[in-house]
Amino acid sequence: MKIITVCGSLRFIKEMIEIAEKMELQGNCMLTPIYPTKSNKDAYTEDEVVILDKMHKEKIKLSDAILVVNVDNYIGSSTKSEIEFAKSLNKEIIYYTDLIK
Repeated sequence: MKIITVCGSLRFIKEMIEIAEKMELQGNCMLTPIYPTKSNKDAYTEDEVVILDKMHKEKIKLSDAILVVNVDNYIGSSTKSEIEFAKSLNKEIIYYTDLIK
């Protein structure tokens, strides 16, 4: 069993939920981002965005690996920073596109 944090653009929420479910059914403990409950991501205050980012990084610290949901090989700037953060902690990096081949 591995503890894995799901990372990726929230434009891929559907894929993130599906792959997290699949990986958890394989015996992994999946930590997912907080999916926005507000219809517009700009509805979050700057302080809220900072808190959400900090808590996501805490999930990465707790994990053995991160799973990057990179549909069509898209990786945005926030996800790139999460990958670099995970690498700095010597975490395994798993890419969604490698899992679906």
